[in-house]
Amino acid sequence: MTALRVAFAGTPAFAAAALAAIHAAGHAVPLVLTQPDRPAGRGLKLQASPVKQFALQHGLPVAQPQGLKLDGRFAADALAACDALHAAQPDVMVVAAYGLILPRWLLELPRLGCLNSHASLLPRWRGAAPIQRAVEAGDAQTGITIMQMDAGLDTGDRLLVGIEAIHADDSSASLLERLTVLGAKLVVQALADAARAALVRTPQPAEGVSYAHKLAKSEAVIDWQRPAAEIERRLRAFDPQPGCHFEFDGQAVKLWRARVSAGFAAAPGTIQAHGDNMRVACGDGRALDLLELQRPGGRRQSVAAFLVGR
Repeated sequence: MTALRVAFAGTPAFAAAALAAIHAAGHAVPLVLTQPDRPAGRGLKLQASPVKQFALQHGLPVAQPQGLKLDGRFAADALAACDALHAAQPDVMVVAAYGLILPRWLLELPRLGCLNSHASLLPRWRGAAPIQRAVEAGDAQTGITIMQMDAGLDTGDRLLVGIEAIHADDSSASLLERLTVLGAKLVVQALADAARAALVRTPQPAEGVSYAHKLAKSEAVIDWQRPAAEIERRLRAFDPQPGCHFEFDGQAVKLWRARVSAGFAAAPGTIQAHGDNMRVACGDGRALDLLELQRPGGRRQSVAAFLVGR
């Protein structure tokens, strides 16, 4: 296999797995771009991204610009990143869940361009939250698309596609685990194909375009007027972040898992509880049996444990 000089841009664990696979395959990684350290945890201490952690553990150079537009708010950061990338002389850049839009100067810098690992079957679910939106919509399958990046939002030509089934009980977390493995595998395959000029570009079809908009805080509030199956899918889609919640005894209680069941004669949002069971009426005449909840500051627990003493 011909080794390439691969600049890398990514931030979360999904991206770190791709970087690890590239490194293990023997490609040189002269520069890694990742988001600046962010406050995290109860102490809100600055925490390096999973990509930065991997890079530092393996002696890979890291840059963390706040922006990449040479005429933007963070022009000094962008200029420093531009200088570092020119010095790195990459053959190609691989991008995976980076979090910043790549400007034209960067798209045109590597001789083989920039390849993006996107967690959907493009053109379905372009945008920021493809895994969550696929689960929420009840899609039967999703996957990974390795794409030749252009100036549009996930509009570039498809290079490789891997399909992954979405199971009836999948949360975004469980689906992400499988897509992380698939994405790392396809990235390495794409680089091997690129090294021997064997990548085939296929334009995305005009039909079937949809956008995976960022998750809004307002969406996390459970609307019991909605159909039971729709609410249940959103619970799984918003697991682990941001979680869905409803008001119970004056508290915002998170609901992590539920099961669609037969309804009962009551207004949507009415709670029926007895023994170890809680059932909530929904807007389509059906109900949800609540299975796993979490009080503010507490841990996830079964409905039986939640109801202890009530």
